Amino acid sequence: MSSSPDSLTPVLTPEGWELVNSLPPYDPSASFGLNEQLRREGHPAERVAAALTQSRLRAEARGKFGDFADRMLFTHEGLQQSTRLPVAARHAQRFRAAGLDRVVDLGCGLGADALAAASLGLSVTGVEADEITAAAATINLLPFPEAKVLHSTAESFAATYELTGATAPRGWGLWLDPARRDPQAAEGSRSSGPTRLWDPESFSPPLSFVLKLARTGTPMGVKLGPGLPHDLIPVDCEAEWVSVDGDLVEVVLWFNGLARPGIRRAATALQSQPQPQAHRVAELTSSTDFGAGLELEPSGSAGLTGVLHEPDPAVIRSELVAELADELGGRLLDGHIAYFCTDAPDPDTERGLSRGYRIQDVRPYSVKALKAWAAEESVTSLEIKKRGVDILPEQLRQQVLPKKQTRRRSARHHATVIITRLGQERVFAVVDPL
Repeated sequence: MSSSPDSLTPVLTPEGWELVNSLPPYDPSASFGLNEQLRREGHPAERVAAALTQSRLRAEARGKFGDFADRMLFTHEGLQQSTRLPVAARHAQRFRAAGLDRVVDLGCGLGADALAAASLGLSVTGVEADEITAAAATINLLPFPEAKVLHSTAESFAATYELTGATAPRGWGLWLDPARRDPQAAEGSRSSGPTRLWDPESFSPPLSFVLKLARTGTPMGVKLGPGLPHDLIPVDCEAEWVSVDGDLVEVVLWFNGLARPGIRRAATALQSQPQPQAHRVAELTSSTDFGAGLELEPSGSAGLTGVLHEPDPAVIRSELVAELADELGGRLLDGHIAYFCTDAPDPDTERGLSRGYRIQDVRPYSVKALKAWAAEESVTSLEIKKRGVDILPEQLRQQVLPKKQTRRRSARHHATVIITRLGQERVFAVVDPL
């Protein structure tokens, strides 16, 4: 993970660190005036710019790190790629539950996972190839004397401890988060950040190195992008997809002592709770491999009644839609469409792995039919959800809703429709979100 020295280096000094920690809570409307004030007080322009950048990034990072963010250092790219603290805490809990006492974080970045592991009392060694990022991680882990950061590559560290030729020392577990973006590729492009890499051998470290480590029998976890093709997932690991508030954030490959016996695929959904950094956790697992899971006979449009369920993306990516439908007593509508229906919602078995919509009406879909329905119901605001059909909701909304509409006392005004393909049929369902 590369960093911008211009944005971070000036605060990696006692003066810079003191300045960034003395700033008031970030306020974009006051940043220009604060910049001028600090310059008048004699602070160098580079230090002021770096401190204000850190103040802004800390404000952005609170969603991922909570109160920890107020004493951390960030880069824009590093913050984007950092594990959210509740997710990192679950990683750390698995190491602790396995009876391990040291986590070696090969490619620790800004230290999110190392921070979570140290918070649970585990000894942590972070290894980071980029010098600036390693310095930032050192600052971020200062509250934990049992944590240290080394400026080195994962490959060099592994060679020093002969990790690819033998099991790691007793009590050690490895954690890897291979860099999946190429910062140099972005230099010649107009994109706002590094481009994502899809070739596993272009990861840093490459996937072949990761699998070589796994073959030693050392307990280890590997965080990868959730779009990782299933055919690249080794047969001897547990693959766990994780979402946070419906946003699919990662797949983790758990090997050896960190893989749960009898589990091949897992979907874990975290939902935010009112308490800061508190999350409800829902999980679905299977012992079967990809392509060999439960098969349900599709019901087609005849089964589109009761409550329609939209599975969490972690369930969809782990190919556990049929398993969830079966667990909830539901019926799959189409073997290629990730929707299913139940007769009624059941709060005891819903489990937070799908979002439910009570079906009010079902009609054959066409733009003309949808427009006629919207006029009939005096719809003025329309949410469009879709799966398996080639439409652009925003464009369709403009086609369907008239610019001017006469309000009636019985007007529906706002509505939600779900458009999907079931076999050869295209239908739209008028629904009420539960």
